[in-house]
Amino acid sequence: MVVGLLAGLIGLALGVFGMFAFSLSERSRRFPVHIDEPTLPDGAAEVLSVVGKAYIVIDTVDGVVRASPGAYAFGLVRGHTVVHPELINLAQRVRRDGVIEEQDLILPRLVLSSTPATAAHGGGAPVPNAPGQGTLVIQVRVAPLGEEYILLLADDRTEIARTEAVRNDFVANVSHELKTPVGAISLLAEALESAPEDQATVRRFASRMMTESARLAALVQDIIELSRLQGKDVAQVATEVDINSVIAEAVDRTRMPAQSKNITLAVGAPLPAAVYGDHSQLVTALRNLIDNAVRYSPDNTQVGIGLSVGDGVVSVSISDQGDGLTPQEQDRIFERFYRVDTARSRHTGGTGLGLSIVKHIVGNHGGEVTLWSAPKMGSTFTVRLPQLTYSTSDGGTHHGADRHLEL
Repeated sequence: MVVGLLAGLIGLALGVFGMFAFSLSERSRRFPVHIDEPTLPDGAAEVLSVVGKAYIVIDTVDGVVRASPGAYAFGLVRGHTVVHPELINLAQRVRRDGVIEEQDLILPRLVLSSTPATAAHGGGAPVPNAPGQGTLVIQVRVAPLGEEYILLLADDRTEIARTEAVRNDFVANVSHELKTPVGAISLLAEALESAPEDQATVRRFASRMMTESARLAALVQDIIELSRLQGKDVAQVATEVDINSVIAEAVDRTRMPAQSKNITLAVGAPLPAAVYGDHSQLVTALRNLIDNAVRYSPDNTQVGIGLSVGDGVVSVSISDQGDGLTPQEQDRIFERFYRVDTARSRHTGGTGLGLSIVKHIVGNHGGEVTLWSAPKMGSTFTVRLPQLTYSTSDGGTHHGADRHLEL
């Protein structure tokens, strides 16, 4: 009897609990519980949408509340997490001290395996693909945003930093290259002063001074030429240029150095080939390539200059029978002041700027310069330029004179 009574009481309790739970469920349906999403201070979202920089808004536990597509693209944010601890440390200091901080950071770029389709809690445009591996230089400004959030503004300074590094490297290289011939001339002058009666010594040192002076003059001229090319718009001075005349003038200017080494300049047959550009700059480019081929070719060999036209492209190739280049050397051959063999370059009088000048000139004309080379098999530099195309009154296209130029 006692057991039956207990069972009845338990059943009654379960029934009352079930009815109470059902009542609560019905009430929650009529009056749903509302949980607020993280919200920014009034007007903050509108300002951030037009700020023009990558931004991240984090909460009190360093979770990402909102981030711009640029923040994801730079690899600063992954999901709802700030990737780099340097940014978290800055945010924590600002949260602790309440003082705005600004700092330049060098961070590794990250390739995100899965990038969110939109910024966290922010909707908006799709997130761009993440940049590749490398270094990201950013200027970060971190400030409190209301009472709960911290705002990080990131300005990409990578390209500016790269440009400054190139400029500093160029200045350092120029200083070094100028210092060598100037120092040599100074030492030779002192030697001449100490041996004025020794005619043989005077003649030998005077000849060395003339060599170093010529090298210094060539270096200064190349620096001036490169600087001029970087600031010149070819389109403003461009005219129709016959490549055959450019080749002829470039060959003529390098004929004496070739003859001094008994090197034959073999020029291919002329072809109807015109481009739109600056005649003097194109002569400089081809002259530098031919001079380079002569300079690094053995005596009693041949340098070939060939012209071809096809598919709207004018190609000029300069081939030598020199030592050739390794793939590693080919990757750097167009860099300013780069020399495969420094000692040999000083002996031949090269400045290290000739090929860099060629690359600038060809690029200014909308073309490209490429290199094929192999050790012990020589090298071939090829300049490719857009062919000048004319249209006639019947709607056809031709390459030649007395027709209407297509600009």
